[in-house]
Amino acid sequence: MKNFLVIGVGPHARLNHLPTLWAGRSAGLVGTVIGVDLADAAGDIAAAFNSGTDTPELLVTFIEPFDASARAVPAPVRETLDRLVREHAVGAVVISTEPSFHMAYTHWALEHGLDVLLDKPMSVHANCSVDPSRASAILTDFDEVLSRYETARRTRPELLVAVQCQRRHHPAFLRMRRLIAEVAEATNCPVTSVQSFHSDGQWRMPSELIDITYHSFDRGYGKCAHSGYHFFDIVPWLLRAGETPGKELDNVDIHANFSRPRDFLAQLDVDDYARLFPESEAANPYSHEQLLAATESFGEVDAFVSMAYKSGGRTMTLGSINLVHNGFSQRGRFRPALANLYKGNGRVRHESHIIEQGPFQAIHFHSLQTLGDDANAADPYEVGGQSHIEIHVFRNNTFEPRWKKYETLGYEALTTVSESGPEEPTQSASRRRAMQEFLEYVNGRRAREHMSSELTDHRRSATLMAGTYLSAAQQWVDGSPVARLDFRPGSEGSTGADSCLGDPNVCDLMDVPL
Repeated sequence: MKNFLVIGVGPHARLNHLPTLWAGRSAGLVGTVIGVDLADAAGDIAAAFNSGTDTPELLVTFIEPFDASARAVPAPVRETLDRLVREHAVGAVVISTEPSFHMAYTHWALEHGLDVLLDKPMSVHANCSVDPSRASAILTDFDEVLSRYETARRTRPELLVAVQCQRRHHPAFLRMRRLIAEVAEATNCPVTSVQSFHSDGQWRMPSELIDITYHSFDRGYGKCAHSGYHFFDIVPWLLRAGETPGKELDNVDIHANFSRPRDFLAQLDVDDYARLFPESEAANPYSHEQLLAATESFGEVDAFVSMAYKSGGRTMTLGSINLVHNGFSQRGRFRPALANLYKGNGRVRHESHIIEQGPFQAIHFHSLQTLGDDANAADPYEVGGQSHIEIHVFRNNTFEPRWKKYETLGYEALTTVSESGPEEPTQSASRRRAMQEFLEYVNGRRAREHMSSELTDHRRSATLMAGTYLSAAQQWVDGSPVARLDFRPGSEGSTGADSCLGDPNVCDLMDVPL
């Protein structure tokens, strides 16, 4: 069993990573778990671990904040981390910090030969939505860490860096990928269009745009960095199932339109909030003018992004990824029920994907939460009876009579069975599966070729995120609205990603003909 260092024990890690690590400890996959976080967060962390719940105790070491633009962790932080590795014989690291610090900590971990589970996105830079050079650096960061990873593996071949992207483990997305591959094999037709949409219904009051710093906009980025990477990742992962020899995607044109906090404040201004919430006038310390001045170069609230994926100069696939914070919500009070807006406070998640494969197949995926839950801070996304998930599959059975014309796959049909029991089609279950896979690998129970989300398989994902911010930043400085980038996957190594994620159990589970 390896001992784990968790860098960043904020709300995301407490909800997702730590429970799986503690369960892994009981299962003999995890030894000691040590936490690291900023000294500024000490009060919040103490409150979370002394809340009267059954949360196990966690030894947390606090470090001083440092500049997110640093290419390496500063000497005092490095000395603290090095000491923890020595004293606790740490063998693996979970990096769950604010994303602009991911690369510095990943470089440190690779220097020490530590296996890494890295939260998404892999990298982001302050003001990347308004500065083209900082947007481009997102992709440069990926290439740099990939180079360091390949160098580190020359002396420690078993070293692993995995990226936590749970949709690659979600039964619905596994099924859709299989469906695409089946039709591509039968027809040689790629995915010809894909429309993806995600809204998390996070209604922020005007003062919260400035005062709430968790998943905030003040660093010059927003929704695309908060949860957008999941979609920049899952779309090319799905598209690859339809690529065939001679029709590999090698280039992408990206055009992004952003709605920023200043736009959000035009949609509903301070006077509107005073009418909607009479208490807001006294509680809001900022005038409308102050809000506009403070948020001028803030990051995006909503992003609608258009893509043209090409092969040899020809457009193979048209796509859109539309990401919304400011969508339907069940928040109904001015003061939030919880201190941060990460979960709860009426957030309602809606997600859809519409995939067309020429004249042969259409796939509609819908995952819709119906109720918000201010009272349930544990996981309000998936409370019993509040979530709806379905895949609608349409196939041209006039062309191929063996195909079913139409089938609906709901919650029960998408619930699969593995050695550990039922795998429900939920994001929380998929996050557990992603982390469980990492624990199995570092304990020698899973081969590298059966890993679903190794770093080497993420260049296209980083390209879409970098290109989205590059398009927006170029427009900010009156440049071209289109970012044109190389979309070849680069060095993919041996990921097994083109064979049901390399997992024979998944292949068996997904091999259900339609």
